[in-house]
Amino acid sequence: MARGISKLLIGAGLLLLAAALALTAYNVIDARRAAQSAAQALEALDRATAVSAPPAEEQPAYLADPDMPMPTVEVDGNAYIGTLAVPSLGLSLPVMSDWSYPQLKLAPCRYKGSAYRDDMILAAHNYDSHFGRLGQLQAGDAVTFTDVDGNLFTYAVSQLEELPGTAIEQMDAGDWDLTLFTCTLGGRSRVTVRCTRTDK
Repeated sequence: MARGISKLLIGAGLLLLAAALALTAYNVIDARRAAQSAAQALEALDRATAVSAPPAEEQPAYLADPDMPMPTVEVDGNAYIGTLAVPSLGLSLPVMSDWSYPQLKLAPCRYKGSAYRDDMILAAHNYDSHFGRLGQLQAGDAVTFTDVDGNLFTYAVSQLEELPGTAIEQMDAGDWDLTLFTCTLGGRSRVTVRCTRTDK
């Protein structure tokens, strides 16, 4: 009887170990695919927009109308609003116009707001090549966002916080010009980075 229970426990342990290994392998493959997808979209976005700053004498349209919709460029059937760069993390990523769980597997997404109104919130998975290292940022680190018309917005990290996964209203709270967030490894909370514009 004891020997039978022992074999059963060993078998169950081996099954759990195999499941953990399979899950780890899936996550590694998923993260690699996400990195490749974002890199390809970034290249296509750069080609499609030929991103360059507008002439100095020309006032960007969003200054006259901050509530205007952010323009998009379509790449492989997905609408992108621009690119995000976080130099201290070595990140340069395309940003999708709207978020959904399938789109988060491809690139960071606009969760809410607009760069033009200084209230944009961006979400991404915690893949290392996306927002997985947000927790390493420090106050003062630079972040930039360039829209598809070539308008550049520069920010500095002001605050890092960890919010509960259900704290939807807290994510939108405060007067932050840019917020970046991702889930922690267990998904119970959100690593949240608040940024302030430095080019106003």
